[in-house]
Amino acid sequence: MKTVKKTVDRRADRSERLAGGFGPYAAKQDPEALLRRAVLANLLWEDLFYQSGEEVAKQISKLVREVDPQRVFDIAVEARFDQKLRHVPLFIAREMAALYSHKNLVSSLLPRVVHRADELAEFMALYWKDGKCPLSKQVKKGLASAFSKFDEYQLAKYNRDADVRLRDVMFMCHCKPKDGSGNTKEDRRKGIFDPAGELFRKLAENSLQVPDTWEVALSTGKDKKETWIRLISEGKLGAVAFMRNLRNMEEVYVPDKVIESGFANINPGWLLPLNYLGAVKHAPKWKASIEKLMLRGLANAPKLHGRSIFVIDVSGSMSAMVSAKSSFNRLDAGAAMAILAREMCEDVSVYATAGSDGRRLHQTQKIPSIRGFDLFDSIITASHRLGGGGIFTRQCLEYIKEQEKETPDRIIVFSDSQDCDRPGKQIPSPFGKRNYIVDVNAHTRGINYEGIWTAEISGWSQHFLKFIAAIEGVSITDQDEVDNN
Repeated sequence: MKTVKKTVDRRADRSERLAGGFGPYAAKQDPEALLRRAVLANLLWEDLFYQSGEEVAKQISKLVREVDPQRVFDIAVEARFDQKLRHVPLFIAREMAALYSHKNLVSSLLPRVVHRADELAEFMALYWKDGKCPLSKQVKKGLASAFSKFDEYQLAKYNRDADVRLRDVMFMCHCKPKDGSGNTKEDRRKGIFDPAGELFRKLAENSLQVPDTWEVALSTGKDKKETWIRLISEGKLGAVAFMRNLRNMEEVYVPDKVIESGFANINPGWLLPLNYLGAVKHAPKWKASIEKLMLRGLANAPKLHGRSIFVIDVSGSMSAMVSAKSSFNRLDAGAAMAILAREMCEDVSVYATAGSDGRRLHQTQKIPSIRGFDLFDSIITASHRLGGGGIFTRQCLEYIKEQEKETPDRIIVFSDSQDCDRPGKQIPSPFGKRNYIVDVNAHTRGINYEGIWTAEISGWSQHFLKFIAAIEGVSITDQDEVDNN
């Protein structure tokens, strides 16, 4: 997620237009700002609406070379921990390893961004994406250091059959126990025992103890119904794994009471509402319970005080999928963030907006400021009612200003940068004490608004609220990251 404050030069880049070459000019940004946008608002190698995933990867590769090595390092760490992106930080490490000016940071970066054991093998697959080659010294050091983070359960859980396996990585980086011991017979005779050495021996011999995960439990051939009941009763399912398998539980007739107990006991963390929306799509029977879990996860989120106005872009371009492999479109992402923001703001008015491209006129309507999935449903219904034309941000805000009696503490616009107001009249005039625009589109450059917003935020992530809260002096501490498996 990229943030741009008013002090940044927002003049237009006359070499590029948005909306597939037919929209307004893109914002002028320096290489670091462009790298942050490309990294923090994308799903690497998944095609976007106007830009292919391969193009995004090439853009990142080019920009890494143009940005200070320490800043690239920081962006990679931010992408992994603030945005919970897995592939992009590994790709950045790979690109840094190829640059004389950047490679010295790779041995420190890899242990920071390798957060799950399977990412060791994923990095190697990326490193060899264009053909196998020897590992650099810094890569070997970084991977060896990262190995020490994981215990037998974690290594066994992710020791999967693939083109590159964890044992392959261990051999390639010459990973050794920290004291140099390999638990030889002589070591054991002398009473020397190194648990890490024993762990590496087990990995080398493929003799790691099989972990009791839901994937393993269901692959043993045991009764699926009884297996799900046991996993739920023993608390072996994370929140996302539980929700993704609701339909599977239904198909083998797991008792409703057992599933309800699972809802009551799992830790929802602070997940983006898209996780819950996905669960509702696949298991609509549990919509009420899923919503209850979602609201429970958001209950302790700090509040942004005062009055807020949300503007949701429901124009035609918002129907584009967020990536080629995703089951969600931009409107889903925008509506999900609105659900999240609704829980963090005290007093809220919500408007949906689209318009007529032919007449160059906006269509904007106020919708009920309700909570949870009801708000999502109201936004989707408004998208059908207001037409498939583009967003007319200036006209929309002028209309809302006429409807509102008081100056709001903040305005938050959820859009995809495809503004369609008439040439020369595209610059909106937001009227809140603070004004934000959240761009759910991951295109290379954002729209050029010449710094009239308090902040322009690129990329759909729950952490956009953390940034807004920081601007407004509200402290936000993230809840524990939930194990998606």
